[in-house]
Amino acid sequence: MSAKLKRNILNTPESVEILVEKSVNGDLLKMQNEESSFHKENTENFSIEHSQLNVSKNLLENTSPYSASLLNAIRDPVFTINLNGVIIDLNQATLDLTERTRDELLNSHFFNCFSDISNTKLLLIKLFKEGKILDALLNLNNIQLSPVLFNGSVYKDEKGNVIGALIVARDITERKIFEKELTEAREYAEKASIIAEEAQKHAESLTIMAENAVKAKQQFLSNMSHEIRTPMNAIIGFTKVVLKTDLTEKQKEYLSAIKVSGDALIVLINDILDLAKVDAGKMLFEKIPFKLKASISSMVHLFETKIQEKNLQLKVEYDDEMPSVLLGDPVRLHQIILNLVSNAVKFTNSGQIFISVKKIEDYETSIQVEFVVKDTGIGIAKEQLSTIFSNFQQATSSTSRLYGGSGLGLSIVKQLIEQQGGEVNVISEIGKGATFSYTMNFDKTTSKVADDTDLFESDEEKMNIKVLVVEDIPLNQLLMKTLLDDFGFERDIAANGKIAIEKLKSKPYDVILMDLQMPEMNGFEATSYIRDVMELKIPIIALTADVTTVDLEKCVAVGMDDYISKPVNEKLLNSKILTLVKKDREFNVKIIDQPKLDSQKCIDLSYLNKLTKSNSELMLEMINLYLHQTPTLISEMKKSFNEKNWVNLHKVVHKLIPSFSIVGIHKDFEAMAQKIQEFALLEEQLESVSKMVAQVETVCNQACIELNNEADKIKKMKK
Repeated sequence: MSAKLKRNILNTPESVEILVEKSVNGDLLKMQNEESSFHKENTENFSIEHSQLNVSKNLLENTSPYSASLLNAIRDPVFTINLNGVIIDLNQATLDLTERTRDELLNSHFFNCFSDISNTKLLLIKLFKEGKILDALLNLNNIQLSPVLFNGSVYKDEKGNVIGALIVARDITERKIFEKELTEAREYAEKASIIAEEAQKHAESLTIMAENAVKAKQQFLSNMSHEIRTPMNAIIGFTKVVLKTDLTEKQKEYLSAIKVSGDALIVLINDILDLAKVDAGKMLFEKIPFKLKASISSMVHLFETKIQEKNLQLKVEYDDEMPSVLLGDPVRLHQIILNLVSNAVKFTNSGQIFISVKKIEDYETSIQVEFVVKDTGIGIAKEQLSTIFSNFQQATSSTSRLYGGSGLGLSIVKQLIEQQGGEVNVISEIGKGATFSYTMNFDKTTSKVADDTDLFESDEEKMNIKVLVVEDIPLNQLLMKTLLDDFGFERDIAANGKIAIEKLKSKPYDVILMDLQMPEMNGFEATSYIRDVMELKIPIIALTADVTTVDLEKCVAVGMDDYISKPVNEKLLNSKILTLVKKDREFNVKIIDQPKLDSQKCIDLSYLNKLTKSNSELMLEMINLYLHQTPTLISEMKKSFNEKNWVNLHKVVHKLIPSFSIVGIHKDFEAMAQKIQEFALLEEQLESVSKMVAQVETVCNQACIELNNEADKIKKMKK
């Protein structure tokens, strides 16, 4: 092959260039130039069929064997055509793919090898006009209609005249199959995605429906709890009150029966509501310091009378090596122990009850404790052991008839233990009793637990406690009056939240007992108004007949300090009132006795520095604003107090409070200002208000002095 021919075909694809370089015999360049009519300018109208050019047999016969071997080594079909589009050479790959013989293809028209003849002719015209074609898609005229990419380039003689073209037809059948599969896969994926999205929407819809069902169930239980507990509160409460009076033995017997029946009904209600909570995953567990030994002792003490009545022996073993105070949920622990010991006493008619509490593992920050409750009662058949922890299940069908109970106790015990990371086991045989055991971890703590005896309970202090009871049901109002009178507290009754607010505006109280469900204004609305509008910090205890978490979470959210369930435990109520009042009064004393800041630095500008991002100009602007407005507010505060203009005093102090945190005045003074608002609005403890006004004036004046100094420093730094 001549060097000039090589230069003419440099534009061809790599496979074509190799072919031209190695396969085309140099004798092809001797083709007669007069046969180049195919290369005329007006090629659009040419007709290959009218060409009369015959290919020289000598040209093909003189092709070198080496070049032919190279041509046949190429795996893609290769054609050599003249200007008339007649095939003058080809390789073995062409014969294999077209499924024709060499004799059939040589001297035939190139376009007959393809299914779309018209398109092939246009491509040949374009090839000879532009000199090359890259990746034009055609289908071979074979059985499979194999798709190929048409790549071609012309070649010229020594004078630069185009005398033919080299064409490579790359078979892309596999690629097309892959593309088809890829397209189908993409379409399938899109359909699958649509199906998945629809399934997700359906699942989300089902989830919402399930959540709504749970909420509806919780709300139903909340309402039912309130409706059942409200009358039971009065029945049990008044039964206790009457039992304290002078009665005949027969009257005491009847009333005791009423009380026992009421207590049994409350236990059943508690079981059902607790089951709803654990099933819904709404059971809350506290981690507070408590004395484990004292808790066990108090639980056991509740059963002493029943144990004595049945002539049973009670044995308690407690591991004294355990810490005296642990962190955990004593209420849930009591619930577990009560259920297990109650069952042991119920199903044991002779023998003994054995209770063991011992340390299993001692870790750095926690300990693992094992609790065992063993009895010598009727026992449980082996085939029943796997079901006794299921809801509403008892060992036999006659158990409920003979011994009573709902079959919920052990189910609740199991869930309470497992939700705290513990594990419960049971070993039993018919007639040989049962042994229930479980393990649970408790965190260690150095905190101390205050005893009930720490509460101030002198008659003089009790007489000074004023309680506002907000309750709409007359029977419960009467019960609360009776209990509070028995405690020695002063009390007023309000039938709903609106009446309670009016009473708070005219008279100060130490604590509020707030029912939740009332007409006109319920307990949540009333508490929000007291906290947000009246800005009173008076302790509020919710009186709730609902032991689910639905209302208890709302209690915390609106600002209630504590709650007590109906029927009210009078000792617990007394304890909660005394605790909250004591805490509130101690806080007030701390505020009033806050020392004056004469020489101490009372401001901390770290918050202001962070707020302004250390922008000295902005800091100076805010300091100047404080220095400008504070003296005026202090003067107006003093004037309002001296003139006993309590409404204005409340407003002025309200404007003053936000600046405390901005300039870093101690939080105790902010709390003091809030107390001024509260006492002024109630016209209560006016002597204390006078002291607090003076202290707020002092700290604000000193803050102004210190801020003036800080402002001077900033100005010097700017210079």
